[in-house]
Amino acid sequence: MSGWLREAAGGLPRQFWFLWTGTLINRVGSFVVLFLSIYLTGDRHFSQTQAGIVLGLYGVGGAIGTMTGGVLADRWGRRPTMLTAQFGAAALMLTLGFAHDYWQIAAVTLLLGMFAEGVRPAFSAMMVDVVPEHDRVRAYSLNYWAINLGFALAAVAAGLASQVDYFLLFAVDAGTTLLTAIITAIFLAETRPARVRTHGAAMPAGGMGTALRDRVFLLYLVLNLASVLVILQHSSTLPLTMLDDGLSAATYGLVIAVNGVLIVLGQLFVPKLIGGRDSARVLALAGLIIGVGFGLVAFADSALMFAVTVVVWTLGEMLQSPSNAATVAALSPPHLRGRYQGLNSLSWSIGTALAPILGGLILQKGGDAVLWVGCFGLCAIASVGQLLSGPARARRAALRRTEEIAIAERELETTVH
Repeated sequence: MSGWLREAAGGLPRQFWFLWTGTLINRVGSFVVLFLSIYLTGDRHFSQTQAGIVLGLYGVGGAIGTMTGGVLADRWGRRPTMLTAQFGAAALMLTLGFAHDYWQIAAVTLLLGMFAEGVRPAFSAMMVDVVPEHDRVRAYSLNYWAINLGFALAAVAAGLASQVDYFLLFAVDAGTTLLTAIITAIFLAETRPARVRTHGAAMPAGGMGTALRDRVFLLYLVLNLASVLVILQHSSTLPLTMLDDGLSAATYGLVIAVNGVLIVLGQLFVPKLIGGRDSARVLALAGLIIGVGFGLVAFADSALMFAVTVVVWTLGEMLQSPSNAATVAALSPPHLRGRYQGLNSLSWSIGTALAPILGGLILQKGGDAVLWVGCFGLCAIASVGQLLSGPARARRAALRRTEEIAIAERELETTVH
C-alpha cells in the first residue's frame, strides 16, 4: 500500500501540494453555487425564471472572469491574479449572503462569477509551471480526486447547514475561500516564466490573438467540447429521462452519486494505467467509453441499469479528465499559459450553457433514443478526430518543450550570473 501511495503521490513539488490543499479546502466549502437556486426560490421566494436568470448571470460573469484572469495571469502574474480573485470572491460571497433585493443579488452574483472563476486560469497555469511534464497526468489526477472528494463533502455539509440557516452557507463558503487565499499569500511563490530569446530571436510576446489563431489548439478545444456536451447531460436530460421511466428524484440522486464514489475510489489508480501512453489514443478511448455509457441510457429502464450506464461513462471521464488537462498544458506556450487556460475554461463555460439547451431540444423533438444514440455518435466522431489530429498535437507539444527548456536554461544563466 505504501509503495502504491508513493507511486501515486510521491515526488511532486512542494508548491503543487499547497495548490492541491487549496483546491480541497475550497471545494469542501463550495456551498453557494450548489444550493443557490434552492436558496433563491425557497428562502427569497423568487420565481424559477428569476432564479434561472441569476444563475445565468453567474455563468456570464464566469466567462468574463476566465478570459480576464487568463490575460492577467500572463501579464500581471499567477500569484497576484489568484490573490485578487480569491479575496474578491470571499468578500462577494459574504455580500451575497446579506443582499435581499433581487437586483442586488443579480449584480453581486455576476461579480461573484467573475472573481470565483477568474482564479482558474492562473491556478492551472501555476500548476503547469511547477509540475514537470512527465508528472502532469499524475498531478492532474490527484487534483481531480481532490475536486470530487471536496464536492461530495460539500454536498452533504451544505444540506446540513441549509437546515440551520442559509446565511451559514455564504459564511462558510467565504471562509474557505479566504483560507485558500491565505495559503496563496503565505506559501505560493510567483511562477510566471520569464521571456527569453530562442534561436537568436526574442520569443514573441503574443497575446489572446495568438491563442485564437492557434488552429491545433482550437481544434482540440472543439473536439473536447463534444465530450463536454455529452458528459453534462448527466445533470440536465438524464434526470428527465429517469423521471419519464417512473423513477423518483431521490433515485436519480443515488444513481448519480455512483459517479462521485467511483472517482474518489478509483481516480488515483488512473495515472499508472495511462502513464506513458499516447495521449491521443487515451483521449479517443476515453471519448468512446463516455459515448458508450451515455448511449446505453437509451436501453435503460431500471435504477440498476441506469447505475450501470453511470459506471461506464464515469470510467471514460476518469481517463479523459487528467489527459485533457495534460494536453492543454502541453499545447500552451510558456509565456501564454494563462490565456490558453482561460480559453480552455471558456470552452467548458460554453458547454455548460449549450448542453442543457441542445439536450432538452433533442429530447423534446426526437425522444430518448435519438438523444442518447446521438450522444454515442458525437463521442465516436470526436474520438476519430482525436486520433487524426494527434500527430499535429504531438509536433506542437514538442515545440513547447523546446521553448520550456530554453526558458529554464535562461533562468539558470541569470541565476549563475
